[in-house]
Amino acid sequence: MNEKIICGDSLNVLKTLESESVDCVITSPPYWGLRDYGVKEQLGLEPDFEDYIKRLVAIFVEAKRVMKKTGTCWVNMGDTYSAGDVEGFVDATDNLKYAGTTANIGGRKKRGGSRMPSKCLMQIPFRFSIAMVDAGFILRNIIVWHKPNAMPTSVTDRFTCDWEPIFFFSKSKRYNFEQQLEKSLWADKDARAVNGPSSGGKAQSGEYAIDKGGAFRKDGMRNTRATWSINTKPYSEAHFATYPETLVQQMLLPGCPKGGTVLDPFSGAATTGVVAKKNGRNYIGIELNPEYVAMSERRLAAITPPLF
Repeated sequence: MNEKIICGDSLNVLKTLESESVDCVITSPPYWGLRDYGVKEQLGLEPDFEDYIKRLVAIFVEAKRVMKKTGTCWVNMGDTYSAGDVEGFVDATDNLKYAGTTANIGGRKKRGGSRMPSKCLMQIPFRFSIAMVDAGFILRNIIVWHKPNAMPTSVTDRFTCDWEPIFFFSKSKRYNFEQQLEKSLWADKDARAVNGPSSGGKAQSGEYAIDKGGAFRKDGMRNTRATWSINTKPYSEAHFATYPETLVQQMLLPGCPKGGTVLDPFSGAATTGVVAKKNGRNYIGIELNPEYVAMSERRLAAITPPLF
């Protein structure tokens, strides 16, 4: 298998890649206003969230050109709370970040979405998903990544958020997708998961384990649901949040055929690449920070790909 990480700006690097050359895009872009990665021209520190979304969609439009017609695109993204007219951003724990500081973006000060009420959830992931559909992507699922080990927060005037959305897009109406199965909750509790109720061989209720044709499965399995309970898991060398390998695998196995190529335009610690290599897929990563590139290359070199 082949893997490579290209150091550079995502949009500029994507423009150098061959059209219809990758099978799948799996990534988690920098969230808006939550972290300074210390690199000039980085994504996520735009003074206005609409500028962030426009930049991000432009990158994915170029990624769409690089995707095969049968390609899929999976994007994990977290949200941000508005700080109102206060300079800075509010993170998921309602703590003000970067207050009174100046970003190295044209000398402009960072803002916290002053057009929105203070403490308001900005809905950036969903604004992004709508903009992606407007740009021609097909939105197939909004997946809930439930985090059972989510960090507790000190807020007392709202509920603790323990999930993030993952958007599953396709380039065309027909695309690569290998159905994934999970054990039906009814398989152990109720014989109806295998035997009924049915009419003419078709299941009458969506609560039971059924196959593509609607008939009951004999093994008690069902089509995988769109809520995934997966613990977060940090990577020791990374100075930023990384999504867990188990989560990436949930996207990679259905979305990229064996021997195919996965692209991550925001490679970071190359978790996508690690999972791709472990599962016999090729990998192309794009990363702006040269320190992260070096770290990722060491991490990938330590992975032994499958023999078959």
